[in-house]
Amino acid sequence: MSLTASSRPRTDAPVERAATIAVVDEHPVVAMGIAHCLSEVAGLEVVGGYPTVAALLRARGTDHPVDLVLLELFAPDAAPDRLISRLTGAGVKVVVFTALTGSYVPELALAAGALAVVHKSTPPERLVEVLAAAARGRRVGLVRTGLDGARQPLTTLSPRERETLALYAGGEKSESVAQRLGISRETVNDYIGRIRAKYRMAGRVADTKVDLYKRAVEDGILPPPGTLPGAGGHNHAAGPVHQGGTGPVRQTGM
Repeated sequence: MSLTASSRPRTDAPVERAATIAVVDEHPVVAMGIAHCLSEVAGLEVVGGYPTVAALLRARGTDHPVDLVLLELFAPDAAPDRLISRLTGAGVKVVVFTALTGSYVPELALAAGALAVVHKSTPPERLVEVLAAAARGRRVGLVRTGLDGARQPLTTLSPRERETLALYAGGEKSESVAQRLGISRETVNDYIGRIRAKYRMAGRVADTKVDLYKRAVEDGILPPPGTLPGAGGHNHAAGPVHQGGTGPVRQTGM
């Protein structure tokens, strides 16, 4: 049977464009692994790996640089929620990829606009499912694994309280925090008192400076020990320290 003009299959129909994905992680091997996982997945294309969100935006522009970003939670640009807001503001969907096991920071990421939070122990096939769903705009939420820690109540701090906590819990004294923020020492102490009160109301210990450091790490305000400085933009990755030395501060006062 010959094909008439009307019955011939169309060859000029538009081909659906694959969703572009960028991986933001300080370790290049992560982007290589994700690209390998997606190499035979139709509709998803990894276009590059970048150490920071800033590097991604420099390379691909700030107006919808990609369709979706797989974001390491402690990429060394800023606090996680600010990074997510920056990306979603540029029209980018965000899936957070993290090795953290607690619940607080993933909830913070979801509240900031991430479509999913995936632990790095998640099987590759499940990660592919999540990325495909997020690329279509579906909100997946927290992808739980057997490594998930106990749920922690959400503690909402104001931007100024977060800045104060990042500096103070990172090792600065009240006087130094006051100088850096352009406020009085009394105001710093007032912020610290409010921060401690909020954590106590949520059932989270915050009596000592070390406690505050732990809460700041849990909440994405400071990076975990041994990582690059990033959350909040302060160079306190090794934890609170004494003036002129290293190691955790053992004091309880301000």
